[in-house]
Amino acid sequence: MSFGRIAVLGLVGLAVAGCGRRHDDLYAWMDEVRATEKVTIEPLPVIEPYEPFVYARDGLKDPFLDTLKERRTETVAAGAGEGPRPDLNRRKEALEAYPLDALRMVGTLSRGGAMWALIQAPDQTISRVGVGNYMGENYGRVTHVGPTAVQLVELIPNGTGGWMERQASVAIVEQ
Repeated sequence: MSFGRIAVLGLVGLAVAGCGRRHDDLYAWMDEVRATEKVTIEPLPVIEPYEPFVYARDGLKDPFLDTLKERRTETVAAGAGEGPRPDLNRRKEALEAYPLDALRMVGTLSRGGAMWALIQAPDQTISRVGVGNYMGENYGRVTHVGPTAVQLVELIPNGTGGWMERQASVAIVEQ
């Protein structure tokens, strides 16, 4: 036999002999630790049962009521005196959903002496607006369409239950 084989067989023998050794001191230490350390586990929290809420309308406010619409109606009813007031029975136009400062005039169209403004809404839709159309959140009625601006009259609450007119305009935006 060669020296290399004898060395390899010797190392294998030593490894096998080392695995067979009993580790009594290690097992004794593990038994001691197990006996002295007590692990306490906290109990699970008590889960309270779900109690559903039954909504009874008796004397409570309707959560689905549009309070802004209700206030506008109350304000118009309170200001039943003379002066301008919005027509709340009129069907709202698409551009009345946006404030005036969110609307942009991007051009004009004219035909047969009539002129319309092209107004771009924040959702990038473009609407044609002429005299008599409405736009803006304050009941703004278009009174004049010019080549560079749209003039309109808004109705705003005057603080005493009535309404007052305010002049406003939307000018063309240069790009």
